[in-house]
Amino acid sequence: MYIKPFEELTFQDNFIFQKVMLKKDICKRVLERLLNISIRDIVYIQEEKTLDIRLDTKSVRLDVYVKDTKGTVFNIEMQTSRNMEELVKRTRFYQSVLDMYHLQKGERYVNLNDTYIIFICTFPLFMGGLSKYTFRNICVENNSIELKDGATKLFLSTKGNNEGIPKSLQRFLEYIDGHSATDSLLKDIDKAVDEVKHSKLWREEYKMIMMEHYNYWDQGKEAGRQEGIKEGIKEGSLIVKTEIVLRMLKQQLPMDMIVSLTELTVEEIKSIEKSYGD
Repeated sequence: MYIKPFEELTFQDNFIFQKVMLKKDICKRVLERLLNISIRDIVYIQEEKTLDIRLDTKSVRLDVYVKDTKGTVFNIEMQTSRNMEELVKRTRFYQSVLDMYHLQKGERYVNLNDTYIIFICTFPLFMGGLSKYTFRNICVENNSIELKDGATKLFLSTKGNNEGIPKSLQRFLEYIDGHSATDSLLKDIDKAVDEVKHSKLWREEYKMIMMEHYNYWDQGKEAGRQEGIKEGIKEGSLIVKTEIVLRMLKQQLPMDMIVSLTELTVEEIKSIEKSYGD
């Protein structure tokens, strides 16, 4: 099992991305660049906000969750593991939970906040090789008719062809892909990344997270040895692995990492999530 050392983390890694985006000015400027809009202010910003609608439903953990002065809600996430079916369905679920969370009982539907769900991806997306894909609800029979329900899903790719996007967004995506910082925002992000990597507190936090993941893996290996993993997943090891998978899913580890660590298939992991998840 390979988990990247703290020293090797970059803005592309979720841990660093979350910490940097806690800086209000940087988060605001990133949003403006991604969406090509002007935002007067961000009224609050919260890292890893968990939304629970009911005890018997799956919760949502939002990596970077902010709202502007107009009430527009933004969720931004860095995605480094390609599983498009998972990502697409996740945007649908996020949208439903955000709507339920922000509309109180008795309120009119017109009071629903406008929302942007933004995934910054380090791999190619969909068809056409674009860098930016914006999705809104439109009429199938007449694409010129938009539903205008206030919901927008935005997928950005660092591996796109940059066709049709502003130079500033091109520079941002290239920076995430490993290029040098070439403007003031990117240089400020660079500085913020350096601050995070020199923080003893955040180094210790990352160490604790990684220790948890190692412990999950060690438990799984020990259970496998005891039950004889060569003969297939027996009852005892399945119980342990189910718990490990559920913890990893809650931590939102990439699917390919969970597959590698548990030696389960994607289908088996999805079955566990469906049967035993929140």
